[in-house]
Amino acid sequence: MRTLAATRTITPRLVLGALLLLGLAGHPALGCGPGRGGGRRPILRKLTPLVFKQHVPNVSENTLPASGLSEGRVSRNDKRFRDLVPNYNADIIFKDEEGTGADRLMTQRCKEKLNTLAISVMNQWPGVKLRVTEGWDEEGKHATDSLHYEGRAVDVTTSDRDRAKYGMLARLAVEAGFDWVYYESRSHIHCSVKSESSSAGKSGGCFPGTSTALTADGRRVALAELQLGERVAALDSATNRLVFSEVIGFIDRATAERRQFLRLRLGSGKQLKLTATHLVPVQGRGTVFAARVSPGDRLLVQSHNSSSSSSSTNGASQALRWEEVLDVELVLEEGAYAPLTAEGTLLVDDVAASCYAVVDSQSLAHACFLPLRLWARLSRGFASLEHYLGLVPSRRKDDYGDDNELKSNEVDDGRHWSRQEGVHWYASMLYSVSRYVLPRSMYYN
Repeated sequence: MRTLAATRTITPRLVLGALLLLGLAGHPALGCGPGRGGGRRPILRKLTPLVFKQHVPNVSENTLPASGLSEGRVSRNDKRFRDLVPNYNADIIFKDEEGTGADRLMTQRCKEKLNTLAISVMNQWPGVKLRVTEGWDEEGKHATDSLHYEGRAVDVTTSDRDRAKYGMLARLAVEAGFDWVYYESRSHIHCSVKSESSSAGKSGGCFPGTSTALTADGRRVALAELQLGERVAALDSATNRLVFSEVIGFIDRATAERRQFLRLRLGSGKQLKLTATHLVPVQGRGTVFAARVSPGDRLLVQSHNSSSSSSSTNGASQALRWEEVLDVELVLEEGAYAPLTAEGTLLVDDVAASCYAVVDSQSLAHACFLPLRLWARLSRGFASLEHYLGLVPSRRKDDYGDDNELKSNEVDDGRHWSRQEGVHWYASMLYSVSRYVLPRSMYYN
Protein backbone atom coordinates (compact mmCIF):
# COMPACT_ATOMS: atom_id res chain seq x y z
CA MET A 1 0.00 0.00 0.00
CA ARG A 2 2.85 2.36 0.83
CA THR A 3 4.46 1.71 -2.54
CA LEU A 4 1.19 2.37 -4.34
CA ALA A 5 0.67 5.61 -2.42
CA ALA A 6 4.16 6.80 -3.21
CA THR A 7 3.70 5.99 -6.87
CA ARG A 8 0.39 7.83 -6.96
CA THR A 9 2.06 10.93 -5.50
CA ILE A 10 5.02 10.97 -7.87
CA THR A 11 3.31 9.90 -11.08
CA PRO A 12 1.56 13.21 -11.98
CA ARG A 13 4.79 15.21 -11.98
CA LEU A 14 6.74 12.55 -13.86
CA VAL A 15 4.03 12.15 -16.48
CA LEU A 16 3.47 15.88 -16.95
CA GLY A 17 7.20 16.60 -16.94
CA ALA A 18 7.81 13.99 -19.63
CA LEU A 19 4.98 15.33 -21.78
CA LEU A 20 6.29 18.87 -21.40
CA LEU A 21 9.82 17.93 -22.44
CA LEU A 22 8.52 15.99 -25.45
CA GLY A 23 6.38 18.94 -26.48
CA LEU A 24 9.21 21.43 -26.27
CA ALA A 25 11.98 19.22 -27.66
CA GLY A 26 11.33 20.34 -31.21
CA HIS A 27 11.89 24.02 -30.51
CA PRO A 28 15.41 25.42 -30.98
CA ALA A 29 17.13 27.04 -28.02
CA LEU A 30 17.27 30.78 -28.50
CA GLY A 31 19.81 31.81 -25.88
CA CYS A 32 17.34 33.37 -23.43
CA GLY A 33 18.56 32.76 -19.91
CA PRO A 34 16.28 31.89 -17.00
CA GLY A 35 14.98 34.23 -14.32
CA ARG A 36 13.84 37.81 -14.53
CA GLY A 37 16.34 39.24 -16.94
CA GLY A 38 17.30 36.28 -19.07
CA GLY A 39 20.57 36.30 -20.98
CA ARG A 40 20.38 39.69 -22.60
CA ARG A 41 23.50 40.67 -24.50
CA PRO A 42 24.64 44.28 -23.97
CA ILE A 43 23.69 46.57 -26.83
CA LEU A 44 26.72 48.40 -28.14
CA ARG A 45 25.63 51.94 -28.91
CA LYS A 46 26.51 55.44 -27.93
CA LEU A 47 24.79 56.41 -24.69
CA THR A 48 23.25 59.86 -24.32
CA PRO A 49 23.30 61.43 -20.84
CA LEU A 50 19.99 62.54 -19.34
CA VAL A 51 19.51 66.26 -18.83
CA PHE A 52 18.50 67.88 -15.56
CA LYS A 53 14.85 67.09 -14.61
CA GLN A 54 14.51 64.50 -17.37
CA HIS A 55 12.98 61.14 -16.48
CA VAL A 56 12.78 57.84 -18.36
CA PRO A 57 10.20 56.69 -19.28
CA ASN A 58 8.54 60.05 -19.88
CA VAL A 59 5.54 59.31 -17.66
CA SER A 60 4.73 59.67 -13.98
CA GLU A 61 6.59 57.31 -11.63
CA ASN A 62 3.38 55.71 -10.30
CA THR A 63 1.99 54.60 -13.67
CA LEU A 64 2.09 51.20 -15.37
CA PRO A 65 4.89 51.95 -17.89
CA ALA A 66 7.05 53.11 -14.97
CA SER A 67 7.26 51.70 -11.43
CA GLY A 68 3.55 51.47 -10.69
CA LEU A 69 1.49 52.36 -7.65
CA SER A 70 2.77 52.69 -4.13
CA GLU A 71 1.55 49.72 -2.09
CA GLY A 72 1.98 51.34 1.32
CA ARG A 73 4.79 51.86 3.79
CA VAL A 74 6.80 48.91 5.03
CA SER A 75 7.79 49.07 8.70
CA ARG A 76 10.01 46.65 10.58
CA ASN A 77 6.89 45.08 12.08
CA ASP A 78 5.18 44.65 8.72
CA LYS A 79 5.05 41.15 7.21
CA ARG A 80 6.33 42.67 3.95
CA PHE A 81 9.53 43.63 5.74
CA ARG A 82 10.65 40.03 5.20
CA ASP A 83 10.65 40.73 1.45
CA LEU A 84 13.39 43.35 1.84
CA VAL A 85 16.91 42.03 1.39
CA PRO A 86 20.20 43.63 2.51
CA ASN A 87 22.74 44.61 -0.13
CA TYR A 88 26.36 44.07 0.95
CA ASN A 89 27.91 44.61 -2.47
CA ALA A 90 31.49 45.76 -1.87
CA ASP A 91 31.37 47.77 -5.11
CA ILE A 92 28.66 50.04 -3.71
CA ILE A 93 29.16 52.70 -1.05
CA PHE A 94 26.17 53.22 1.25
CA LYS A 95 26.02 56.59 2.97
CA ASP A 96 23.86 55.23 5.83
CA GLU A 97 23.59 58.56 7.62
CA GLU A 98 21.01 57.05 10.00
CA GLY A 99 23.51 54.44 11.17
CA THR A 100 20.85 51.70 11.10
CA GLY A 101 21.76 50.02 7.83
CA ALA A 102 18.35 50.94 6.43
CA ASP A 103 19.85 52.20 3.17
CA ARG A 104 21.08 48.67 2.43
CA LEU A 105 17.55 47.22 2.58
CA MET A 106 15.61 46.97 -0.68
CA THR A 107 13.45 44.62 -2.73
CA GLN A 108 15.14 41.83 -4.66
CA ARG A 109 14.37 43.54 -7.97
CA CYS A 110 15.89 46.80 -6.78
CA LYS A 111 18.98 44.95 -5.54
CA GLU A 112 19.48 43.25 -8.91
CA LYS A 113 19.26 46.52 -10.83
CA LEU A 114 21.51 48.33 -8.36
CA ASN A 115 24.21 45.66 -8.61
CA THR A 116 24.06 45.86 -12.40
CA LEU A 117 24.42 49.64 -12.22
CA ALA A 118 27.45 49.29 -9.91
CA ILE A 119 29.25 47.23 -12.56
CA SER A 120 28.36 49.74 -15.28
CA VAL A 121 29.74 52.62 -13.19
CA MET A 122 33.09 50.88 -12.67
CA ASN A 123 33.31 50.09 -16.38
CA GLN A 124 32.43 53.65 -17.37
CA TRP A 125 34.78 55.35 -14.90
CA PRO A 126 37.61 53.11 -13.65
CA GLY A 127 38.33 53.75 -9.98
CA VAL A 128 34.88 55.24 -9.36
CA LYS A 129 32.15 53.39 -7.44
CA LEU A 130 28.41 53.77 -7.15
CA ARG A 131 27.24 55.59 -4.01
CA VAL A 132 23.75 55.24 -2.47
CA THR A 133 22.63 58.25 -0.47
CA GLU A 134 19.09 57.06 0.27
CA GLY A 135 17.41 53.66 0.18
CA TRP A 136 14.61 52.28 2.34
CA ASP A 137 13.15 55.05 4.50
CA GLU A 138 11.63 54.19 7.87
CA GLU A 139 11.67 57.72 9.25
CA GLY A 140 9.08 59.42 7.04
CA LYS A 141 11.37 61.89 5.28
CA HIS A 142 9.77 61.57 1.86
CA ALA A 143 6.42 62.32 0.23
CA THR A 144 3.42 60.22 1.25
CA ASP A 145 3.48 57.86 -1.72
CA SER A 146 7.27 57.63 -2.04
CA LEU A 147 8.62 54.26 -3.08
CA HIS A 148 11.50 54.72 -0.63
CA TYR A 149 9.09 53.52 2.07
CA GLU A 150 8.82 50.15 0.31
CA GLY A 151 12.49 49.62 -0.53
CA ARG A 152 11.71 50.12 -4.21
CA ALA A 153 13.71 53.33 -4.72
CA VAL A 154 17.28 54.53 -4.29
CA ASP A 155 19.02 57.87 -4.72
CA VAL A 156 22.49 57.46 -6.17
CA THR A 157 25.64 59.43 -7.02
CA THR A 158 29.18 58.52 -7.95
CA SER A 159 31.76 58.04 -5.20
CA ASP A 160 33.75 61.08 -6.38
CA ARG A 161 30.56 63.21 -6.31
CA ASP A 162 31.45 64.68 -9.68
CA ARG A 163 28.17 66.26 -10.80
CA ALA A 164 29.38 66.32 -14.39
CA LYS A 165 28.95 62.55 -14.37
CA TYR A 166 25.36 62.50 -13.11
CA GLY A 167 23.69 62.79 -16.51
CA MET A 168 25.56 59.73 -17.73
CA LEU A 169 24.93 57.99 -14.40
CA ALA A 170 21.21 58.40 -15.01
CA ARG A 171 21.57 56.90 -18.49
CA LEU A 172 23.49 53.94 -17.05
CA ALA A 173 20.66 53.43 -14.55
CA VAL A 174 18.18 53.24 -17.43
CA GLU A 175 20.38 50.67 -19.18
CA ALA A 176 20.70 48.71 -15.91
CA GLY A 177 16.97 48.09 -15.99
CA PHE A 178 15.47 50.43 -13.41
CA ASP A 179 11.81 50.96 -14.24
CA TRP A 180 11.93 54.73 -13.68
CA VAL A 181 14.98 57.00 -13.58
CA TYR A 182 14.80 60.70 -12.75
CA TYR A 183 17.58 63.29 -12.85
CA GLU A 184 15.81 64.76 -9.87
CA SER A 185 18.44 66.94 -8.26
CA ARG A 186 21.86 68.38 -8.94
CA SER A 187 23.01 66.23 -6.03
CA HIS A 188 21.61 62.79 -6.95
CA ILE A 189 19.76 60.54 -9.40
CA HIS A 190 16.49 58.93 -8.30
CA CYS A 191 15.81 55.34 -9.45
CA SER A 192 12.87 53.06 -8.71
CA VAL A 193 11.46 49.66 -9.67
CA LYS A 194 8.14 47.89 -9.92
CA SER A 195 6.85 45.97 -6.91
CA GLU A 196 7.72 42.32 -6.50
CA SER A 197 4.03 41.39 -6.70
CA SER A 198 3.67 43.02 -10.12
CA SER A 199 6.71 41.23 -11.50
CA ALA A 200 5.72 38.87 -14.31
CA GLY A 201 8.43 36.45 -13.35
CA LYS A 202 7.03 36.06 -9.88
CA SER A 203 3.30 36.03 -10.18
CA GLY A 204 2.28 35.60 -13.80
CA GLY A 205 -1.25 36.89 -14.45
CA CYS A 206 -4.26 36.99 -12.14
CA PHE A 207 -7.63 38.49 -11.33
CA PRO A 208 -8.62 39.91 -7.91
CA GLY A 209 -10.55 37.60 -5.60
CA THR A 210 -13.59 39.89 -5.61
CA SER A 211 -14.10 39.48 -9.37
CA THR A 212 -16.84 37.03 -10.29
CA ALA A 213 -17.58 34.22 -12.72
CA LEU A 214 -20.97 32.99 -13.92
CA THR A 215 -21.63 29.29 -13.31
CA ALA A 216 -23.72 27.02 -15.52
CA ASP A 217 -26.58 27.09 -13.00
CA GLY A 218 -26.73 30.90 -13.12
CA ARG A 219 -24.90 31.72 -9.87
CA ARG A 220 -22.38 34.53 -9.52
CA VAL A 221 -19.31 33.18 -7.73
CA ALA A 222 -16.37 35.26 -6.52
CA LEU A 223 -13.10 33.87 -7.85
CA ALA A 224 -11.94 33.50 -4.25
CA GLU A 225 -14.80 31.01 -3.72
CA LEU A 226 -14.55 29.20 -7.05
CA GLN A 227 -14.19 25.41 -6.72
CA LEU A 228 -12.58 22.88 -9.00
CA GLY A 229 -15.09 21.05 -11.13
CA GLU A 230 -17.50 23.98 -11.41
CA ARG A 231 -18.52 24.92 -14.94
CA VAL A 232 -18.19 28.64 -15.61
CA ALA A 233 -18.86 30.96 -18.53
CA ALA A 234 -15.99 30.97 -21.01
CA LEU A 235 -15.23 32.06 -24.55
CA ASP A 236 -15.18 29.67 -27.47
CA SER A 237 -12.27 31.28 -29.31
CA ALA A 238 -13.24 29.75 -32.64
CA THR A 239 -16.76 31.23 -32.73
CA ASN A 240 -16.61 34.07 -30.16
CA ARG A 241 -19.64 32.52 -28.47
CA LEU A 242 -20.33 31.82 -24.82
CA VAL A 243 -19.77 28.27 -23.57
CA PHE A 244 -19.50 26.73 -20.11
CA SER A 245 -16.18 25.14 -19.28
CA GLU A 246 -14.95 23.16 -16.27
CA VAL A 247 -12.48 24.74 -13.85
CA ILE A 248 -9.61 22.22 -13.74
CA GLY A 249 -7.14 24.15 -11.61
CA PHE A 250 -5.57 27.41 -10.49
CA ILE A 251 -2.41 28.56 -12.25
CA ASP A 252 -1.85 31.06 -9.45
CA ARG A 253 -3.55 31.70 -6.13
CA ALA A 254 -2.56 34.22 -3.45
CA THR A 255 -5.32 34.76 -0.92
CA ALA A 256 -3.71 37.40 1.27
CA GLU A 257 -1.46 39.21 -1.17
CA ARG A 258 -2.11 42.76 -2.28
CA ARG A 259 -1.35 43.26 -5.96
CA GLN A 260 -1.62 45.88 -8.66
CA PHE A 261 -4.26 45.31 -11.31
CA LEU A 262 -5.32 47.13 -14.44
CA ARG A 263 -8.94 48.21 -14.40
CA LEU A 264 -10.42 48.31 -17.91
CA ARG A 265 -13.67 50.28 -17.80
CA LEU A 266 -16.06 49.69 -20.71
CA GLY A 267 -18.85 51.76 -22.18
CA SER A 268 -21.66 49.84 -20.47
CA GLY A 269 -20.05 50.27 -17.07
CA LYS A 270 -18.59 46.76 -16.97
CA GLN A 271 -15.08 46.52 -15.57
CA LEU A 272 -12.36 43.95 -16.04
CA LYS A 273 -9.56 43.87 -13.47
CA LEU A 274 -6.50 41.83 -14.27
CA THR A 275 -2.72 42.00 -14.11
CA ALA A 276 -0.81 43.71 -16.90
CA THR A 277 0.74 40.43 -18.06
CA HIS A 278 -2.61 38.71 -18.62
CA LEU A 279 -3.89 38.00 -22.12
CA VAL A 280 -7.22 39.41 -23.29
CA PRO A 281 -8.93 39.18 -26.73
CA VAL A 282 -9.18 42.54 -28.52
CA GLN A 283 -11.15 43.16 -31.70
CA GLY A 284 -8.87 43.32 -34.74
CA ARG A 285 -5.74 42.61 -32.70
CA GLY A 286 -6.16 39.04 -31.53
CA THR A 287 -5.14 38.18 -27.97
CA VAL A 288 -2.82 40.76 -26.43
CA PHE A 289 -1.35 41.63 -23.04
CA ALA A 290 -3.71 43.68 -20.88
CA ALA A 291 -0.97 46.32 -20.60
CA ARG A 292 -1.32 46.95 -24.35
CA VAL A 293 -5.06 47.61 -24.22
CA SER A 294 -5.85 51.28 -24.79
CA PRO A 295 -9.01 53.41 -24.67
CA GLY A 296 -10.87 52.83 -27.93
CA ASP A 297 -10.02 49.13 -28.12
CA ARG A 298 -12.99 46.76 -28.03
CA LEU A 299 -13.40 43.71 -25.78
CA LEU A 300 -15.90 40.86 -25.83
CA VAL A 301 -18.64 41.12 -23.20
CA GLN A 302 -21.73 39.17 -22.24
CA SER A 303 -25.10 40.81 -22.84
CA HIS A 304 -27.08 41.91 -19.80
CA ASN A 305 -29.99 39.63 -20.59
CA SER A 306 -27.78 36.55 -20.78
CA SER A 307 -26.76 36.60 -17.15
CA SER A 308 -29.99 35.20 -15.82
CA SER A 309 -30.14 31.60 -14.75
CA SER A 310 -32.67 30.69 -17.41
CA SER A 311 -30.56 31.98 -20.24
CA SER A 312 -27.29 30.74 -18.79
CA THR A 313 -28.34 27.14 -19.26
CA ASN A 314 -28.50 27.85 -22.99
CA GLY A 315 -25.27 29.83 -22.91
CA ALA A 316 -23.65 27.79 -25.63
CA SER A 317 -25.98 29.38 -28.17
CA GLN A 318 -25.29 32.94 -27.09
CA ALA A 319 -23.01 35.26 -29.00
CA LEU A 320 -20.89 37.83 -27.21
CA ARG A 321 -20.64 41.43 -28.37
CA TRP A 322 -17.74 43.83 -28.72
CA GLU A 323 -17.67 46.83 -26.42
CA GLU A 324 -15.33 49.83 -26.31
CA VAL A 325 -12.82 50.45 -23.53
CA LEU A 326 -13.24 53.95 -22.09
CA ASP A 327 -10.23 54.14 -19.80
CA VAL A 328 -7.47 52.10 -18.21
CA GLU A 329 -6.03 52.69 -14.75
CA LEU A 330 -3.98 50.95 -12.06
CA VAL A 331 -5.69 49.84 -8.85
CA LEU A 332 -4.69 47.87 -5.76
CA GLU A 333 -6.78 44.85 -4.78
CA GLU A 334 -6.58 42.07 -2.20
CA GLY A 335 -6.11 38.50 -3.35
CA ALA A 336 -5.01 37.17 -6.73
CA TYR A 337 -6.52 34.20 -8.55
CA ALA A 338 -5.87 32.64 -11.95
CA PRO A 339 -8.43 29.89 -12.64
CA LEU A 340 -7.67 27.48 -15.46
CA THR A 341 -10.61 26.15 -17.47
CA ALA A 342 -10.62 23.36 -20.02
CA GLU A 343 -11.41 25.98 -22.69
CA GLY A 344 -8.43 28.15 -21.71
CA THR A 345 -10.67 31.21 -21.37
CA LEU A 346 -13.29 32.54 -18.97
CA LEU A 347 -15.62 35.48 -18.52
CA VAL A 348 -14.68 37.60 -15.52
CA ASP A 349 -17.35 40.10 -14.51
CA ASP A 350 -18.98 39.41 -17.90
CA VAL A 351 -15.84 40.32 -19.88
CA ALA A 352 -13.91 37.69 -21.86
CA ALA A 353 -10.31 37.02 -20.87
CA SER A 354 -7.70 34.32 -21.33
CA CYS A 355 -6.60 31.97 -18.55
CA TYR A 356 -2.98 32.58 -19.57
CA ALA A 357 -0.35 35.27 -19.12
CA VAL A 358 3.31 36.21 -19.62
CA VAL A 359 3.74 34.57 -23.08
CA ASP A 360 2.15 36.41 -26.01
CA SER A 361 0.37 33.46 -27.62
CA GLN A 362 -2.99 32.08 -26.55
CA SER A 363 -2.69 29.03 -28.81
CA LEU A 364 0.82 28.13 -27.65
CA ALA A 365 -0.07 28.54 -23.98
CA HIS A 366 -3.20 26.44 -24.39
CA ALA A 367 -1.22 23.70 -26.13
CA CYS A 368 1.42 23.65 -23.40
CA PHE A 369 -1.24 23.13 -20.73
CA LEU A 370 -2.68 20.13 -22.58
CA PRO A 371 -1.03 17.67 -20.14
CA LEU A 372 -2.93 19.24 -17.26
CA ARG A 373 -6.22 18.99 -19.10
CA LEU A 374 -5.55 15.33 -19.82
CA TRP A 375 -4.49 14.67 -16.26
CA ALA A 376 -7.62 16.33 -14.89
CA ARG A 377 -9.76 13.95 -16.95
CA LEU A 378 -7.73 10.90 -15.96
CA SER A 379 -7.74 11.83 -12.29
CA ARG A 380 -11.48 12.29 -12.23
CA GLY A 381 -11.93 8.93 -13.95
CA PHE A 382 -9.56 7.14 -11.57
CA ALA A 383 -11.21 8.72 -8.54
CA SER A 384 -14.65 7.66 -9.69
CA LEU A 385 -13.38 4.14 -10.39
CA GLU A 386 -11.74 3.89 -6.97
CA HIS A 387 -14.92 4.97 -5.31
CA TYR A 388 -16.98 2.54 -7.35
CA LEU A 389 -14.67 -0.35 -6.42
CA GLY A 390 -14.69 0.68 -2.76
CA LEU A 391 -10.95 1.41 -2.68
CA VAL A 392 -11.50 4.73 -0.90
CA PRO A 393 -13.61 5.44 2.19
CA SER A 394 -17.21 6.38 1.44
CA ARG A 395 -17.86 10.09 1.55
CA ARG A 396 -20.70 12.09 2.83
CA LYS A 397 -23.39 13.34 0.50
CA ASP A 398 -22.12 16.90 0.63
CA ASP A 399 -18.78 15.76 -0.82
CA TYR A 400 -20.56 15.37 -4.16
CA GLY A 401 -21.98 17.86 -6.59
CA ASP A 402 -25.52 17.98 -7.85
CA ASP A 403 -24.66 15.50 -10.58
CA ASN A 404 -23.36 12.97 -8.01
CA GLU A 405 -19.83 13.36 -9.32
CA LEU A 406 -17.05 13.63 -6.82
CA LYS A 407 -16.05 17.22 -6.25
CA SER A 408 -12.66 17.79 -7.84
CA ASN A 409 -11.14 19.48 -4.80
CA GLU A 410 -11.63 16.20 -2.88
CA VAL A 411 -9.80 14.14 -5.48
CA ASP A 412 -6.13 13.22 -5.35
CA ASP A 413 -3.04 14.80 -6.93
CA GLY A 414 -1.71 17.98 -6.10
CA ARG A 415 -5.07 18.73 -7.38
CA HIS A 416 -5.09 20.46 -4.08
CA TRP A 417 -5.10 23.29 -6.57
CA SER A 418 -8.09 24.73 -4.80
CA ARG A 419 -6.01 25.05 -1.65
CA GLN A 420 -2.63 25.88 -3.17
CA GLU A 421 -0.84 29.17 -2.52
CA GLY A 422 1.34 30.74 -5.17
CA VAL A 423 2.05 29.67 -8.74
CA HIS A 424 1.27 26.01 -9.44
CA TRP A 425 4.36 23.83 -9.83
CA TYR A 426 3.56 22.87 -13.44
CA ALA A 427 3.02 26.48 -14.51
CA SER A 428 6.22 27.52 -12.74
CA MET A 429 8.18 24.77 -14.48
CA LEU A 430 6.61 25.67 -17.80
CA TYR A 431 7.58 29.34 -17.49
CA SER A 432 11.15 28.41 -16.51
CA VAL A 433 11.70 25.93 -19.34
CA SER A 434 10.06 28.11 -21.96
CA ARG A 435 12.63 30.85 -21.42
CA TYR A 436 15.19 28.59 -23.08
CA VAL A 437 13.10 27.85 -26.16
CA LEU A 438 10.98 30.91 -26.90
CA PRO A 439 12.19 34.24 -28.31
CA ARG A 440 12.27 37.20 -25.95
CA SER A 441 9.77 39.01 -28.16
CA MET A 442 7.05 36.61 -26.99
CA TYR A 443 7.39 37.63 -23.36
CA TYR A 444 5.79 40.50 -21.54
CA ASN A 445 8.43 43.17 -21.03
